Amino acid sequence: MQRVTAQLVAGLIAAVLSLLAEQCWADGGGLSLAERVIWAVNSGGESHVDVHGIHFKKDPLEGKLGKASDYGMRLPILRSSPEDQILYQTERYNEDTFGYDVPIREEGDYILVMKYAEVYFAQSQQKVFDVRLNGHVVVKDLDIFERVGHSTAHDEIVPFSIRRGKLSVQGEVSTFNGKLTVEFVKGYYDNPKVCALYVMKGTLEDVPKLQPHPGLEKPEEEEEEEEDSEGGEEGGKKKVPAGSKNRVQSGPRTPNPYAADNSSLMFPILVAFGVFIPTLFCLCRL
Repeated sequence: MQRVTAQLVAGLIAAVLSLLAEQCWADGGGLSLAERVIWAVNSGGESHVDVHGIHFKKDPLEGKLGKASDYGMRLPILRSSPEDQILYQTERYNEDTFGYDVPIREEGDYILVMKYAEVYFAQSQQKVFDVRLNGHVVVKDLDIFERVGHSTAHDEIVPFSIRRGKLSVQGEVSTFNGKLTVEFVKGYYDNPKVCALYVMKGTLEDVPKLQPHPGLEKPEEEEEEEEDSEGGEEGGKKKVPAGSKNRVQSGPRTPNPYAADNSSLMFPILVAFGVFIPTLFCLCRL
């Protein structure tokens, strides 16, 4: 009896472990990063394999929709490895809304990664557009220059999931028919564009991060000052208002011109009055 019970327990444990392994494999846990990517394209450019082994295919919209540009090839792209700068140096743009269709056959958690770099405009509010995912606006008023500046890599990362024929993204749900449509929506400022994009199975933690942006990183000393200022009156330190540390003083305070002693102004008045009376007396006698 004990032997039968032990066999049943062992069989149950084996079944549970097998189910867990299958679920882990289905979620991408047993796959490499490159194997989790189900679709990738180098927009406006040729095929490319990046440092993570992701194979970006040649742009399928070439000769069909929009315009390809390699204007960024003359510029080095900050935050990107030298081997993968090509993904940010080429782009596809269009004078109207355009996009790509990505076939997805399995349910699960997915990530859409869109790569951008502003290589033409040198100020914000020159190119601003939205991004839609099956009709859901997932990126609103994207201004690449305002986000990171000129010739600098920027990734927009959008997680979504597909369960029981439903697409869920950013709290919104819609029916999913096996095709993911990524659209770059024409706005009021210039034309929408994209440099490269890919769809992978996994979570946000699985997405490779770009190199730190030197202009957006806070110095360690500034972070320490902010931590110290949080003590407030209870900690014996006065809280420093936001932005006050970076304020540039224009010089010493201008003295109040009306703060001088009024008695110093009476002397010239008395002298003038003393001169005026005798003069008036002499004129009257004449």
